[in-house]
Amino acid sequence: MKASTREKLMGVSTATLATLLFKRGLRNQFIQNVQRLSVSTQNMVGEAFTLRYMPAREDRNGIEVFQNRAHPQRKAIEECPKGAVLVIDSRKDARAASAGGILVGRLMAKGAAGVVTDGGFRDSAEIAVLGIPAYHQRPSAPTNLTHHEAIDINVPIGCGDAPVFPGDVIVGDGDGVIVLPAHLADELAEQAWEMTKFEDFVTAAVASGRSILGLYPATDPQTMQDFEVWKKQNNR
Repeated sequence: MKASTREKLMGVSTATLATLLFKRGLRNQFIQNVQRLSVSTQNMVGEAFTLRYMPAREDRNGIEVFQNRAHPQRKAIEECPKGAVLVIDSRKDARAASAGGILVGRLMAKGAAGVVTDGGFRDSAEIAVLGIPAYHQRPSAPTNLTHHEAIDINVPIGCGDAPVFPGDVIVGDGDGVIVLPAHLADELAEQAWEMTKFEDFVTAAVASGRSILGLYPATDPQTMQDFEVWKKQNNR
């Protein structure tokens, strides 16, 4: 990802990005039913590195599998690149934890940009204050082995009904997490940055008492003229 793309995406909302994706006919890029666990209010931005779970089969999924250094969950944590977001397909099932505080702490130490699962995290209170952006469905104490088997890393997955391909750009804010197809990320970042300027102008205009009619959307030609004046006045 370009540094300029990352910088722009750090300053735009998932709502703005969702609108731009909708205009392109992409309606299912928002990860459903996850919420920000971390106390950080900064955006989460990074390229997707994925981990996929499948339903556990008891004869394959005893506690001893964690002793295997090639276990996919452990490999995902150790191989997730700096600046990437680990995206976990837990089958929208939070009965068992996708990971816990130690593994998420390791991701943070390696410089990951964040982590999101459509399942749950154990040690959620610890993860919340670690400083790494983290999103999940709800807290979950049982180990993932009770219901899930980690089976693949860095493959296409579904997370909260959103399709995620390795290298897609993941953006999270207070509303949730959205997936930008990799080939659209630069363009979407630029357009979202410009759209955010306009929305800031609209917000200021509404706060000053202006009607939204003709303003949002900008069907009145005067709106765009006023917007240009506002940009100059505010160095935007």
